[in-house]
Amino acid sequence: MSKLNVLSLPGDGIGPEVTRVGLAVLDRMCRKGGITLSVTEAHFGGAAIDAEGAPISQDTLKRARDADAVLLGACGGPKWDALPTAQRPERGLLALREHLEVYANLRPAKLFAALAEASPLKAERARGFDFVVVRELVGGIYFGKPRFIEGEGDKRRGVNTLVYDVSEIRRIGRVAFELARKRGKKLLSVDKANVLEVMALWREVMTALSADYPDVKLEHMYVDNAAMQLVLRPSDFDVLVTGNMFGDILSDLAAAATGSIGLLPSAAIGDECALYEPVHGSAPDIAGQDKANPLAAILTVAMLLENSAGRSDLAREVEAAVEGVLADGVRTGDLARPGETVVGTRAAGEAVLAKL
Repeated sequence: MSKLNVLSLPGDGIGPEVTRVGLAVLDRMCRKGGITLSVTEAHFGGAAIDAEGAPISQDTLKRARDADAVLLGACGGPKWDALPTAQRPERGLLALREHLEVYANLRPAKLFAALAEASPLKAERARGFDFVVVRELVGGIYFGKPRFIEGEGDKRRGVNTLVYDVSEIRRIGRVAFELARKRGKKLLSVDKANVLEVMALWREVMTALSADYPDVKLEHMYVDNAAMQLVLRPSDFDVLVTGNMFGDILSDLAAAATGSIGLLPSAAIGDECALYEPVHGSAPDIAGQDKANPLAAILTVAMLLENSAGRSDLAREVEAAVEGVLADGVRTGDLARPGETVVGTRAAGEAVLAKL
């Protein structure tokens, strides 16, 4: 790709701070790789509610669809917590994912050697894990209908619907199989087929799909057991694929195992569009204080370079630079142990740029 058109949605809390650092890295790598970079910006989340009256506008949705990639910072915060569910910042994120039809969420979880002691897992369990959770992102119980709250008094009840059809399962399965084929050729499909009919269908489709990927070893595991095994033996896993709600939970468990959610990138990929966002959230308690860890945003830019710009070479350079600054002892507040020097958002970003 010789040109890259990116829509930046800094959003709320620490989003603008870490996005600024991420864009500086993206600009550096595009210049290095001979890519003409164009970046435009729009309101998103709580910032959009304040400025435009909704968590995302129709104009922003159109601009996102027209972009080569969307880079998102974070959304939400206590300022908007009292709003009705349908009007809160997080609804803007769901609307964006649905509009872009980005059905595959890729969530890498890697324990960097320099941060082995930061993991809450014992060293003999955590050593060297490096896996990816592939989460179906635009279906399942988060989007299924009907959904409602009805009735009065003790008879009041809430209803959500968990539903997947064969085509939805098959397309997320193909993404996971293709990714596993590029990595360690191991795929674990996570479901609850012993209780839920929709998950029985999930397992059936994944099993049938495996015939197209004879070089990839497919295994199945119930979600409760998968959660336990990710804690007991995380280094045994390579690629996991699962539905929307299970993926949401398991990827956050994986984030905790790395020692800091401030290190985790993510990508949401569709057939035509792609959305990239660090996992850490808006962290309003440290917003505007130069305390946020920008490394997740930088690693998110690496995913953008690989998946949307088609430049895995540039992505590997960014990843190596992050690993390098961690090996050098650069620590933001979320990573520092007692007695270690703490650097701020800007300084951590500058250290990565110096490596590049």
